[in-house]
Amino acid sequence: MLLENKTAVIFGGGGSIGGAMARGFAAEGARVFLAGRTPAKLDAAADQIRDAGGLAETALVDALDADAVNGWVDSVVETAGSVDIAVNVISHDVLFGPMIEMSADDFARSMEKIARTFLLTTQAAARHMVKQGSGVILHFGGSDSANRMPGLGSMQIGCDMVEAMRRQWACELGPHSVRVLSMRSGGVTDSMPDGPQMDPIKQQITDATLTKRAATLTDVSRVAAFLASDHAATLTSTQVNISAGALVD
Repeated sequence: MLLENKTAVIFGGGGSIGGAMARGFAAEGARVFLAGRTPAKLDAAADQIRDAGGLAETALVDALDADAVNGWVDSVVETAGSVDIAVNVISHDVLFGPMIEMSADDFARSMEKIARTFLLTTQAAARHMVKQGSGVILHFGGSDSANRMPGLGSMQIGCDMVEAMRRQWACELGPHSVRVLSMRSGGVTDSMPDGPQMDPIKQQITDATLTKRAATLTDVSRVAAFLASDHAATLTSTQVNISAGALVD
């Protein structure tokens, strides 16, 4: 197994992407710890992993609260002995629409939440990884700076900020053998709600790919597990493109 004896923490583990990554890690032997703010979603994700024979535990954690984040990661290390993989895929308060019409206060609050949660969760994991001399920090939703669209508001800017943080973290943590990566997909259609309103959007995502096949949650889980493993030991400070050609490098 790729991740045998590894420990993974996933902030936003009850969501579709977080749950997919957790399943991928667990399927390859990792013990996964899922954090979030909705018990029912966390329990459902953990039950899927346990039903498949994996190890999963859950906790209610506010990823914007420094004490809560640090306390939880410390408790995971105390329980499992290490933190080898850290993921933050919590949902954000994204503002869409023309920037010329945005409230400065609303925009600042949106950006502050993104910056705060990624700084706190990465710091909490990185402190332990530096001591261990190993670890992988993985983000999802890397930016596509060459494909600008009007009306994306704080979403694209937030992604760009996270990518800038990823580059800086990789530079600082690399000497300690800690790798920092992000994944970008162009859209994961089976993570989206069903219904006639969503069908055209899903089709547009699929049509934009070169293979006419959009990324799936299974793809996310498998690629995430590979990136977190020693098989990807030379990958850091980069985006991994799983968009099937929809996003051009």
